[in-house]
Amino acid sequence: MKRALLLPVLFTAALLLFSSAYTVLETEQVIITQFGRQIGAPVTAAGLHWKTPFIQTVNRIEKRILQWDGPSADMPTEDKLYIDVDTFARWRITNAQQYYIRLRDERTARSRITNILGSETRNSVARHQLVEIIRTQRDRKPVVDASADAGVSNVLPDIRFGRAALEAEILAAATPTLAEDGIELLDVRFKRINYNPGVAAKIYSRMTSERQQIASRYRSEGEGEAAEILGKRERDMAQIESEAYRKVQEIQGKADAEATAIYAAAYGQTPEAREFYTLTRTLETYRTVFERDTTLVLTTDSTLLRLFKYGPVAPAK
Repeated sequence: MKRALLLPVLFTAALLLFSSAYTVLETEQVIITQFGRQIGAPVTAAGLHWKTPFIQTVNRIEKRILQWDGPSADMPTEDKLYIDVDTFARWRITNAQQYYIRLRDERTARSRITNILGSETRNSVARHQLVEIIRTQRDRKPVVDASADAGVSNVLPDIRFGRAALEAEILAAATPTLAEDGIELLDVRFKRINYNPGVAAKIYSRMTSERQQIASRYRSEGEGEAAEILGKRERDMAQIESEAYRKVQEIQGKADAEATAIYAAAYGQTPEAREFYTLTRTLETYRTVFERDTTLVLTTDSTLLRLFKYGPVAPAK
């Protein structure tokens, strides 16, 4: 009988013990509530702690740095360009009591951060031009294509702030508001900045047109240089051919003069030699002039036909 009563007592004692004890990790802090109302100060010391069983509830809150990755949103810049901005941030809970009273859980806290950072990001972007959001710092100089035309290349203007200054501006504007909710905002960054899809097509078309203009200029310069090279080549070839022809004519003239001198020396020694030379030259002339089906109308006194009329020994004229 006593053993039968001991088991329920032990079970009830164990249940009360486990319902009264709770542990706090190094990475969290705890708020105890009773019927929805906070009891005492937040428990931040790690270890074993006690509470009233059944009527008190343990609410665990993170102490570590948490991440927030907001949704991308379309917003206009000061120069009326619509861009798609995606941001992220790091935050932590520094005032657990205020946090629990105003937000209760992380889901509500993330929604609150989304609203505040989204609003401050939109305000900051609307006050600055696109180049201020893209460029990171003021002393960074863009790379400029020196070979491109000044009217065609995208030479970025000088900036006054830069993206880092805009991120610091958003952080400074959102920090006091989130501090009221027990949240410390540690950092805010732009993760991605894209053109609005409706504007991107026009931007890409303009970039393509500019590249095509540069390509056309390069092709035009290349064609001009090619024409100049071809013209120079033709002039050089004509000059070389002319010089070669002149040298050929000089050589041929010199050779003809030497041949004539040799002929004159060979056939001018005696009257018979001169007569023989005249005969051979006349026969060569016949071979050149009288081709097949050639018709000539000459008088009987023609010098060309004296061999036919008088034979090898023709009377002197």
